[in-house]
Amino acid sequence: MALAQTSFFSDVLGLSCSMNVILPQQTKRQIGLEGKAADGRFPVLYLLHGLSDDHSIWLRRTSIERYAAEYGLAVVMPAVARSFYTDMKVGHRYWTFVSEELPEIAGALFPLSDRREDTFAAGLSMGGYGAFKLGLACPDRFAAVASLSGGLDIRGRYDRAGVVALAEVESILGKREEALGGPNDLFALAEQLSSLPKARQPLLYQCCGTEDFLYGENVAFREHARSLGLPLTYEEGPGEHEWGYWDAQIRRVLEWLPLQQL
Repeated sequence: MALAQTSFFSDVLGLSCSMNVILPQQTKRQIGLEGKAADGRFPVLYLLHGLSDDHSIWLRRTSIERYAAEYGLAVVMPAVARSFYTDMKVGHRYWTFVSEELPEIAGALFPLSDRREDTFAAGLSMGGYGAFKLGLACPDRFAAVASLSGGLDIRGRYDRAGVVALAEVESILGKREEALGGPNDLFALAEQLSSLPKARQPLLYQCCGTEDFLYGENVAFREHARSLGLPLTYEEGPGEHEWGYWDAQIRRVLEWLPLQQL
């Protein structure tokens, strides 16, 4: 695998940004790792970070490079600050950035496929929310998306916020009454997705540890998605909101992705 640590300018955000990109490399002599790479443009996973992290965190806390090597999969890891992958009420347009501009920039700089069947997203916590939002809101561009311990119910952002934190939540999502049912509400987006033909609905993978503080809202989203008949694979088991759990689960996500065999 090759690793590109990339700085670039975003016209949408009006500032310089960073992303790490793992690229498949055909290798036979590298000790302990045999890479695979198909000819042409690579299938791509947009791998999203959590609230307190950045573009470097998946490389620092997991073995994502080693896991991705056997699949010939490119992995794009952007930084989005504490934006919750939204066009913030007060702040930058991070949803437009990650859903529209980032794929265009990454595809121009690296040999990434833009075919729906080759495009995936995954993330943890805030990034799990972002990955599901990409799949639910952009089903024409993502074949499968995965949430690991995702903050999937925006009601929880308001319910658990203290006075200071509530100001941050409202600067991102707006007032509670305007946020619920809107374009940042995954429950509402799931209802919209359910009206599409099954062939146009991306596959969904959801997991959460039973000791995680976000477990309750993950169960609530699971039941909502099942009631709508969405193509959801759900897994749970012992685990908290921590990297040991996510390192194991991201490997399971790669096994689950509908990738063509090399």
